[in-house]
Amino acid sequence: MLFYTLLIMFGKIMSFYTKYFAVWVLVFGVIAYFAPAPFAAMKNYNKLFFSLTMFGIGAVLQIEDFKRIVEKPIIVFIGCCAQFTIMPLGAFLLAKLFNLPPYMAVGLILTGSAPGAMASNVMSYIAGADTAYSVSLTTASTLLCPLLTPGLTFLLARSQLDIPFWAMVLDVIYMVIVPLFLGFTARHFFREKLEKVLPIFPAISVTFIIFICSLVIALNKERLAEVTVPVLAAAVVLNVYGMLAGYGVGSAFRMETRRRRTLSIEIGMQNAGLGTTLLLAHFGPRSAVPAALFVFICIITASIAAEFWHRTISKPAAI
Repeated sequence: MLFYTLLIMFGKIMSFYTKYFAVWVLVFGVIAYFAPAPFAAMKNYNKLFFSLTMFGIGAVLQIEDFKRIVEKPIIVFIGCCAQFTIMPLGAFLLAKLFNLPPYMAVGLILTGSAPGAMASNVMSYIAGADTAYSVSLTTASTLLCPLLTPGLTFLLARSQLDIPFWAMVLDVIYMVIVPLFLGFTARHFFREKLEKVLPIFPAISVTFIIFICSLVIALNKERLAEVTVPVLAAAVVLNVYGMLAGYGVGSAFRMETRRRRTLSIEIGMQNAGLGTTLLLAHFGPRSAVPAALFVFICIITASIAAEFWHRTISKPAAI
């Protein structure tokens, strides 16, 4: 009985921690600025941390999540096409419009070329959107990203800097696909044992987002002055544009309101954690600044949208 009570308390603590991850991102960002050394010392473990996060996400996925993709391929296809056209092209045009330096332009374009973020599933649930559709979109775009993320970055940013396409492909496979399926396999074979600790996996994902943002701030403490108004404006516009365009795509295809909200959140929230990891590995800390900024921005705007939509419904959509 005591163990069961402690388990419930632990689940509530993890849910609280996950729900308010925007606050922790801001808090630890400030800490990293004034005390960068502990974060900078862990930069070599960045890829490993991200792989562990994807393992946790794989452990949360179920066979039903993949069945939904097969059962409704058209709406998933529409969402993925929107994901990998609206944001990459938007990032490319905004980099040109705001005349960003090459390393900042590559950072913005790679961020726009990333798949959907797992945090979008939480936001969709809070917003009363179609959470199952969100999970399907995130899963599909994550499976497509090993080729599409490096490929789109290569096509759109090669005039700015040399893009190591195949090295990025291998990194994404190593950091995303392999741990994702290892986590999914572990869930399949050790279901009963993992069920007891499932609340910790979203918390691990949140912790990584906190760490990666803090790491970028720690590594760029002396360069934060380079975060000019154009760089910040480009990241804000990209996020807002993605959310509006996502909702517009849902409207154009006559989707129900819940799915329009899902597309808005899914497309507006990129997996900037993956983008930041790739940028740090292949282009250096300065290029990762737009991706880190995007994490802050999309968390704030998605939280506002989710809370607003939540107030317009009587009951949130079921997962």
